[in-house]
Amino acid sequence: MEVATVDIKWDKILVTGDPLILASQIAIVLTMIGIVVGLTYFKKWGYLWREWLTSVDHKRIGIMYMIMGVLMFFRGGVDGLMMKAQTAVPENTFLDAQHYNEVFTTHGVIMILFMAMPMLIGIMNIVVPLQIGARDVAFPQMNLLSFWLTFAGALLFNISFVVGGSPDAGWTSYFPLAGKEFTPGIGNNYYMVAIQIAGFGTLMTGINFIVTILKLRAPGMTLMKMPMFTWTTLITSLIIVIAFPIFTIALLLGALDRIYGAHFFTVSAGGLDMLWANLFWLWAHPEVYIVILPAFGIYSEIVATFTKKRLYGYTSMVLAIVIISVLSMLVWVHHFYTMGVGPAVNSVFSITTAAIAIPTGVKIFNWLFTMRKGRIEFTQPMMWTLAFIPTFTIGGVTGVMLGMAATDFQYHNTLFLVGHFHYTLIPGVVYAVFAAIYYWWPKVFGFKLSERIGKWHFWLFNIGFNLTFFPFYLLGLMGAARRMYTYSAESGFFPLYFISAVGAFIIAAGFVAFAYNIYWSTRYAKRTTANDPWGNTRTLEWATATPVPHYNFAVIPEVRDVDAYWDMKKNGDKYLTLEPKDIKPIHLPNNSGQPFYMGMMAFLAGLFLVFELKVLFYIFAALFFAGMIYRSFDYDEGYYVPVEEIIEKERTWRDDSKWKAN
Repeated sequence: MEVATVDIKWDKILVTGDPLILASQIAIVLTMIGIVVGLTYFKKWGYLWREWLTSVDHKRIGIMYMIMGVLMFFRGGVDGLMMKAQTAVPENTFLDAQHYNEVFTTHGVIMILFMAMPMLIGIMNIVVPLQIGARDVAFPQMNLLSFWLTFAGALLFNISFVVGGSPDAGWTSYFPLAGKEFTPGIGNNYYMVAIQIAGFGTLMTGINFIVTILKLRAPGMTLMKMPMFTWTTLITSLIIVIAFPIFTIALLLGALDRIYGAHFFTVSAGGLDMLWANLFWLWAHPEVYIVILPAFGIYSEIVATFTKKRLYGYTSMVLAIVIISVLSMLVWVHHFYTMGVGPAVNSVFSITTAAIAIPTGVKIFNWLFTMRKGRIEFTQPMMWTLAFIPTFTIGGVTGVMLGMAATDFQYHNTLFLVGHFHYTLIPGVVYAVFAAIYYWWPKVFGFKLSERIGKWHFWLFNIGFNLTFFPFYLLGLMGAARRMYTYSAESGFFPLYFISAVGAFIIAAGFVAFAYNIYWSTRYAKRTTANDPWGNTRTLEWATATPVPHYNFAVIPEVRDVDAYWDMKKNGDKYLTLEPKDIKPIHLPNNSGQPFYMGMMAFLAGLFLVFELKVLFYIFAALFFAGMIYRSFDYDEGYYVPVEEIIEKERTWRDDSKWKAN
């Protein structure tokens, strides 16, 4: 095996010479100083360590995922704005070709893997244990380790643009472009290593939620009585466990090629570059449904709540989710119809691609029939849900167009394709995340986000989104290729590119409105301890105190209906009429600093592997595995929440006179 070498100029390891990167470096330093000074001044280091960084409470872990997702949304959004600024006018020099390549690569990776995934996994963490009536997930400490591995991967990937240089081979990182022959720097090492670390965290999450949902459901909650969001989380977790190992192996082989001189994907010595394309899309197309299916579950919960109706066609929706999950593994070749696999193979995958539209369409009609004759409340969660349906349908219809192999030869690698996947992923993921934040925020924090500011957020984001991405369809049909950093005035692309750039900055204004909403509501919104702030909720997460206590439920409720909490309110339930004498001590796990330690060891091991300092990599990898060995000898059996503490919390939302303080 010929050992690959990397041309590392150690005196130039800190990226310099670009005013944008210099500004970022200054901002990073000032932000870090501000955080350290603030935590020290307000004496919050102990609080941060005890209550957050080492907490195994699924709700706090979920909030940390969400914070990370919002930060990555900002970072990926800035990349998007830079691309739109570059292409706003012909022959622009705002970004050079190399910088543009790095920007669109990091934009794609961050938005899919470090924004969408953490956002949705954060929502799963907060909501699913509550929906199934559990105290926590099945493996609380592994849950925290999953977060810290994801965080370590995201941190490693995000330092690339200031330390060593960013990946520049696209979010797909196709070989041989991503190999040492064509990109000899360390940028694409970051891709192979950082995503690998974060992927292990995601894989652990998938395993954790499968066990949690199958083994920790409340008494009486059969599979066909689970809330729809729990169903989509279960199927998503199964897809994660099936698909992520494929990408794990692909990244391992890619790292061996780049760092150890192997020839799995090279154009020489028996390598096969198309092997990467197949392995990548065997993971990446199921990944689309890993982020879309939880969103479908979110919309299902919201539609039922704000139409005041049971979800139409529950069984058919469950069946549709299962069919989508199976077909998601059978369509990957439609991403490279043009790469020479032949008409027979293309025809098979055209059929499977068209077939997956059927169960997706079933879900659309389920939501529409649920809303039919419903008394719809136009709250922020419902408005995002209503906006999703037509925009996602546009993305779905154009997806069927792209799924036809013969026509794909026209659309492939044009902006038509870029328009398609933004019209599916933004309404299908980002809109769902916003809807979920508005919907579950009062349950987690005890106050609603402002509806008034929320409307500014909604309209700015929706108008900006359509202005930004609908022109891509037209540009693609005119022949505009994706990933092009400039174009000539004679091409005729300028008007549509300029409209698209204006739309992107309107989206940014919408994000600013969202951030301001969080700030304003945190300071001024009316607080509530009502367990059901919306008044029409249907599932178990609303059958406990607000904000949700660390033990979740004073007593695990019994379930008789798919809309468990709605059934309790309608027919009466002993859970809602508990007496203080029914309360017993509750067992919970202790916090742990070990996942934080292991996450930092993974980060340092990954950093040294990126720079091909193999001895240091082996040392920190060994320290990581030492943490695993230590965990196997950890006999910490947790603690019990005293009855008095539970009673004090339950008094905040139970109106019965039996709960009044003496």
